[in-house]
Amino acid sequence: MEFQAAGELDADSPALTNPLLQQPDPRQGRVQFVVGGHTIRSGGQCVLTRSFRKYQGLGNDFILMDGRKSRLPEMAGEQAEALCDRRFGIGADGLILALPPQQGGDVRMQILNADGTEAEMCGNGIRCFARFLADLDGSPSGTQWRVETPAGLMIPELLDGDQVTVDMGEPFLEPATIPTNLAAGAPLPDSELQVSGETLQVAAVGMGNPHAVVQVSDLNALDFDRLGPALEQHPAFPARTNVHFVQVHGPDHLQVRVWERGAGPTLACGTGACATLVATHLRGACDRQVTVELPGGPLQILWDNSNHLQMAGPAVFVFAGELPSPAAGIEAEVVDCANLCGDGCIRPEACPSAAAREQAMSFLDRLSLDDMVGLANESLEERTRRRAGF
Repeated sequence: MEFQAAGELDADSPALTNPLLQQPDPRQGRVQFVVGGHTIRSGGQCVLTRSFRKYQGLGNDFILMDGRKSRLPEMAGEQAEALCDRRFGIGADGLILALPPQQGGDVRMQILNADGTEAEMCGNGIRCFARFLADLDGSPSGTQWRVETPAGLMIPELLDGDQVTVDMGEPFLEPATIPTNLAAGAPLPDSELQVSGETLQVAAVGMGNPHAVVQVSDLNALDFDRLGPALEQHPAFPARTNVHFVQVHGPDHLQVRVWERGAGPTLACGTGACATLVATHLRGACDRQVTVELPGGPLQILWDNSNHLQMAGPAVFVFAGELPSPAAGIEAEVVDCANLCGDGCIRPEACPSAAAREQAMSFLDRLSLDDMVGLANESLEERTRRRAGF
């Protein structure tokens, strides 16, 4: 939790050196607090800003934002695309939002691709999501979450170090549930397709999102940049598809290159690693437990006896920041609560300062009296030193 305070100093005062203290807003000359990503200024005015944290799983990177207690704006479409832009935004393969549950789970996960479209599920993303929740909440190793996704309820578990394991559920093998127009097969849809002038043998597997798996003898000889996007948008996959080219090095070792739907070439794909194991095993080319070697590193995948896919791999914090207001087209809402809400909140159904107050009070509730006195004394000492010219 970030908590920064400043006394009522002149707007042209030099920057404070104490990291607990922040210079007042030069536009207002007021005391300013930053709590949980919300900027609160004295005089009752509240400007909403939004904190984010970035994580990566085997180089598959995501921006994560917490909307469990404070409402986030609509982020799909241009907003997510702008934030994920690697030249003009933060840069990521996707944006993931933590939201209040709707179906009895602990939390809901919304995944937005780099092109702004919504994804049903993401294996690397849910590992990063679990690490994100653990870092925010101080959760210990062994913690599990029931995460609601469009693909169903997923249960990640925090392990020691940077490892997270996830029960990815059962694979979908019926064409309508993937979805694909490939004919149903025994044991899975697996047909020849004409893709960008070439004939490819394509298997389709669903992991809550669609996957196309193509086995090749040599990944290095593959025209990946031509075939990947062509297969992603092939009419055989009405919702488009993630694409995986797999080379079998042994019964327990698969090497995969990934073209993700809505993101293009990525360094890893957790659901894709699971789908690739299923397709390759059902084709008789590998065991039910394998190491899937991806450009970003290995994932451990097990297709267990209960028909569930178990995935284990890393999720690593990269950096944190705060979106400016406005950022990526998101307008920051400013309400002069002191002047407009003297007779009561003018917008009780969607008060823009309610979340900031709630997080500020939550922070203060965790402070002891000694902590509060210490903060006040430190602020007073800093103001005194600065007024004396030190």
